Amino acid sequence: MTIDTTRGADTIRDADRSFLFVLGSSRSDGNTEILARAAAQQLPPGVPQRWVDLAHLPLPDFQDGRHETDTWSAGEYEETLRQATLEATDIVIASPLYWYTLSAQTKRYLDYWSGWLTVSGSDFAERMAGRTLWGVSVMSADDEAVGDGLVTTLNNSAAYMRMRFGGVLFGNGSRPGQVRNDERAALRAKTFFQQEAPVALFP
Repeated sequence: MTIDTTRGADTIRDADRSFLFVLGSSRSDGNTEILARAAAQQLPPGVPQRWVDLAHLPLPDFQDGRHETDTWSAGEYEETLRQATLEATDIVIASPLYWYTLSAQTKRYLDYWSGWLTVSGSDFAERMAGRTLWGVSVMSADDEAVGDGLVTTLNNSAAYMRMRFGGVLFGNGSRPGQVRNDERAALRAKTFFQQEAPVALFP
């Protein structure tokens, strides 16, 4: 992995980027996925993209074993997700706004980060530092301030992991496909992944 020191420490050159899109909706081909794919279409050719739909991944609820004596044995799907996370330079959380924050599926995925941090011999924290976390979310409300809780969750998660945070691409829509009518979101999607992602800091 090549580091471009002219753009700040731990900035990864475009040629070395790889994206993991984590879909956290309970509905396939929902508004949030539509918006995420619109933004992904603007990535340079050759930049790897991997898409994981959490609704179709039989991942059990996370069990916190940090204070248990037995060793936690990761299942096949958990290990696949962990490897996909570690192989990406940019992780995109695509979650609709559910009750002013992330969906249950998405929150479960982030809960698993806690386990990956504490596995004996894990270098998860070291490998995640310097990578970039992004968000994509579609809501029915017009006021994007309604999504502040989702933004805070992602920003603070990135800050804890010493990652960069590229912000959240918001769109408006409720009925299936309605986000396609959001011209402002479509315009933002064209340049969303081109913007500089600063190091995440706690408020």
